[in-house]
Amino acid sequence: MADERWIIAGLGNPGPEYAGNRHNAGQMVLALLAERIGARFKSHRTRNDIAEGRLAGQPVTLARPHSYMNLSGGPVAALLGFYKLSPERLVVIHDELDVSFGAVRLKLGGGDNGHNGLRSITSSLGTRDYYRTRFGIGRPPGRMDPAAFVLKDFSAPERKELPFALDRAADAVEALITKGLVDAQNEYHADGPQP
Repeated sequence: MADERWIIAGLGNPGPEYAGNRHNAGQMVLALLAERIGARFKSHRTRNDIAEGRLAGQPVTLARPHSYMNLSGGPVAALLGFYKLSPERLVVIHDELDVSFGAVRLKLGGGDNGHNGLRSITSSLGTRDYYRTRFGIGRPPGRMDPAAFVLKDFSAPERKELPFALDRAADAVEALITKGLVDAQNEYHADGPQP
């Protein structure tokens, strides 16, 4: 079991016009992980761009769905099917409004909290039991619609901190796949161990 592959999917929208959006935080973390394993993304028949290698000694396939966020489930489910892996071998990296900017939260299962990418994945897999690495983007200011907020680029002050926050999120993914959920939560949840 120790040598079984992990699928790590970074959520976002395709195309350069979305690249710097808050909603693409998952793909930003994924790009950093690809650098760490020294792999380039290539198109795969499952409608993902994938990069393969070893991350912290674990075999991984990094996946960037070709679809828009709200249709992420099809490509992610197809990739799990291709490798004949269960959802427990999936880590989804995504932006999270209910976590303060730059903070990282790890969890297994749970609801989608209004996140269309998670809703699509849960629907396509038929289960909520997959790991999530939640990258905090904070709540929108004032009365701004959250749907508009997630499709805006990070602010100038946030962009200064972003490289450090992305690095921490990538470290948290490594901890999750090597140490397990509880130890990784204890290490990366800023407010200490979770009950």
